[in-house]
Amino acid sequence: MTQQAAALQTYNNELVKCIEDLCSKRDELNRQIKLEEEEKDQLQHEIRVLSEKLSRVNESLAQRLAARATFDRTIAETEAAYTKILESSQSLLSVLKQEAGNLSKATEPRRKEH
Repeated sequence: MTQQAAALQTYNNELVKCIEDLCSKRDELNRQIKLEEEEKDQLQHEIRVLSEKLSRVNESLAQRLAARATFDRTIAETEAAYTKILESSQSLLSVLKQEAGNLSKATEPRRKEH
């Protein structure tokens, strides 16, 4: 019976060692899980911060694009109006030169023909 008791004691010691090993592995796994959960929380926080920043940048970009479109439209309208002014000035100058020529002819003394 002592042989059986010794065998039982050996089995008991191995069983206790196996349980301790499993507990140790579980503790290590819990430590790794905690680290990964902390990393996950940190990443989620960074994602929220970056998402908010992206939203602000998109809003600012939309405003700037709208402002640029307004500038483009104003510049195009101003250039078109300026071109019309130049054309009108050129026409006015041409008419004025023609009229000045006509007035000069009208005011020249007439020559007597012999």
